[in-house]
Amino acid sequence: MATKRMTKADHPRSMGGFKPVGHIVAAMPDDERAAQAVRALRESGCGPQDILEYTAAEEDDEMDRMLAQTSEFAGFGYEVTLMRRFQRLSKEGASWLIIYAPGDDQVARVADVLRRFDCTMAVKYHWLAIEELI
Repeated sequence: MATKRMTKADHPRSMGGFKPVGHIVAAMPDDERAAQAVRALRESGCGPQDILEYTAAEEDDEMDRMLAQTSEFAGFGYEVTLMRRFQRLSKEGASWLIIYAPGDDQVARVADVLRRFDCTMAVKYHWLAIEELI
C-alpha cells in the first residue's frame, strides 16, 4: 500500500496520535548535526521533499497540540508513548528530522546516515507497527 509524503502543514494522525506511515522520525542532538545529516541524506539520494526539519521548539509545540487532541483509546498505544518521548527530547533541545523512506533499502540507507551524526533515536512508522531503528 502506498504512503503519502508528510508536509509541515499535514501531520498524519490516527485517533489523534501522530502516525506518519512510511516515514522515519529522528531526534538529533542539535541543529548542527541535524543540518549535517540533511546534507548527507541528500547526497545519498533523498530529495528535498523527502526531509522535514524541525527545531526543538517547533516539535515541542506540535507535540503539545497533538497530545491535547489525542483520543483516550490512543493513550494505551505505543504512539502516545512515543509522542511523550518526542516531547521530552524536544524539551532537552533535540532537533528533529522526518524522512520519507517507504522502502526497506531507503530505511537502511537513512539509518546508516543518521548513526554517523549521533542520532539520539529513530523510529520507522509502518501501517501496523513502529520499528525502533536507533
